[in-house]
Amino acid sequence: MKAPVWHLTWRSLLNRRLTALLTVISVALAVALLLGVERLRSDARAGFASTISGTDLVVGARSGPVQLLLYSVFHIGNATNNVSWESIEGIAALPDVDWLVPIALGDSHRGFRVVGTTAEFFTRYRYGRGHGLAFEHGQPFGDIFEAVVGAEVAARFGYRVGQPIVVSHGAGEVSFADHDDKPFTIVGVLARTGTPVDRSVLVSLEGIEAIHVDCVGGARLPGVNIAAEHVRKFDLSPKSVTAALVGLKSRVAVFRVQRQINGWEAEPLLAVLPGATLQELWNVVAVAERALLAVSALVVAVGLAGLVAVVIASLGERRRELAILRALGASPGQVFRLLALESLLLALAGCVLGIMLLSATVAAVGPWLAATYGLPLSAGWPSEAEWKLLAAVLGVALLASLVPGWRAYRYSLADGMTIRI
Repeated sequence: MKAPVWHLTWRSLLNRRLTALLTVISVALAVALLLGVERLRSDARAGFASTISGTDLVVGARSGPVQLLLYSVFHIGNATNNVSWESIEGIAALPDVDWLVPIALGDSHRGFRVVGTTAEFFTRYRYGRGHGLAFEHGQPFGDIFEAVVGAEVAARFGYRVGQPIVVSHGAGEVSFADHDDKPFTIVGVLARTGTPVDRSVLVSLEGIEAIHVDCVGGARLPGVNIAAEHVRKFDLSPKSVTAALVGLKSRVAVFRVQRQINGWEAEPLLAVLPGATLQELWNVVAVAERALLAVSALVVAVGLAGLVAVVIASLGERRRELAILRALGASPGQVFRLLALESLLLALAGCVLGIMLLSATVAAVGPWLAATYGLPLSAGWPSEAEWKLLAAVLGVALLASLVPGWRAYRYSLADGMTIRI
């Protein structure tokens, strides 16, 4: 037999192209699932880790550290209580504190969080590797009823500078009361950051107080309606806020300031380090991550098992083919390599198609995931961890390909030429 093994393998696969194609598709779906889970896990971690940087402490009412970080920075969940403005001023006056940016949550705009803060937020907030906020259009708010919208909010509703928007009480898709008598005017649109800021509407703390002047618990008082032009006569100093971002003069003092805040006598407060708290979050979700990877690995194992089963099942139909190859001079070792190479090529084709399926899926649903859940997925070549998973899949496929190869190796010339009745 003078024809090379790879040529015979290719011709054999073409002869059974429908079966081979279905096998490749099953392996590709399993590989795409495995790589998709790994990419979602790694990109979610990277997205969370890059959401905030340059902030030494996050301060809020005493609760769980992870809960405080989630609602104050990632806008997931709600606060158990507020922090009084007196405590905020006291923390800002500590000798080691360089700056403090308060945050007031509890309102929304068409499903997006409304964040009450100060103009200093636009200069102090950092994300990624120290990147600051930039304006695509307009400028920071300067008046009570001025607002700045994130890139995702502007893109979703087509907002531009100068348009009015209405804030609603309650965080989420369902609002309890619309403050339509006191609309805000958009004065700025932020550039995209890939953080929860993209899905936020930022207004001043005085603006939050202004829309609640004639409200109790978010509901408007019966028979009371104070017009927007009249609320300026009221004292709009904030009474309380949800949380605060704190920057220190020296990071050496971070644990000292944390102890001071955690032992605050006026009210129970909690100060957390963003990086350390994120690590706690990863420890919580690590079990779920491993479970998802395990399920994906089992799906890949089932796909490879199906590949081996298809090749072995075809041996009964190919006994005469293999016998003819032996009669033409093929050694048992060449027959072994023929079947092993065939299984390996099917697995390799499945891996390549799986990468293509993953790329197409990321391109299709990536923007939706980023807009809805704040989980940006990176498109492009597989990461180092994904290459390792692919290598593991090919390694297992190589081992699995030995099974049909060994079965073919044991077929003798006489066995192949015998006609069974």
